[in-house]
Amino acid sequence: MATLPQATATPDQDCLVVVWDEQATPNRDFDREHDLVEGGAISCATGTSASEFEAALTNIRAAAAANDRAALIRELNIPLLYIDRDGTPQALPETAVVERGFDDIFTPEMLLLMQDLKLEDMTVVPDQGAFFQLGSIWLVASEKGGRPRLVTVNRQALDEAIASARETALEEEPLS
Repeated sequence: MATLPQATATPDQDCLVVVWDEQATPNRDFDREHDLVEGGAISCATGTSASEFEAALTNIRAAAAANDRAALIRELNIPLLYIDRDGTPQALPETAVVERGFDDIFTPEMLLLMQDLKLEDMTVVPDQGAFFQLGSIWLVASEKGGRPRLVTVNRQALDEAIASARETALEEEPLS
C-alpha cells in the first residue's frame, strides 16, 4: 500500500473540477496557479474560477480607467448594493445607478481603486463572494462557474481603507 501513488485530490482541486464542469472552455493552468487567495480557494469559496474573476477584473479596470459608464453598468449585478459614507445601505435599480447615482457611487476615488484591482489582492468569504480594500468592492458569481459581477460598492469601507493607507504611510515615513 505504501508504494501506491497518492490518488486523492485536495479540496480546492475538487472545487476546481466542479467549476470546470460548468465552463465551456476552462483555463485550467491559470485557475490552478491562481486559485488560492486570502480567505481560501476561489473555486471553493465562490463557486467559480480565478480566470472568470480575472476576466471580470480586466473589464472593470478598463471601464474605470475610461470612466465608461455603460461598460461599468454591464459589470454590475442589479440591484446594486451601495453603502454610503454614513454606512446606509441602498439597493439601487439600474435606473437609479444610471440617472441619479453614478457619480455619487463611482467617485474619482472609487474609479481609481477599481483601476488597480488585482486578483492577488482579493479576499474570499465562503458563500458570500470576494472583496477588495476592506470590502469597498464585492463581486459574486450568480451561477456555478460563471462570471462574477459587481454586487456591492461600499463608500464607507473605501474611506476606511484610504485612512488606513494614509496611517500606514505616515508610520513608514522615515524621521528626519
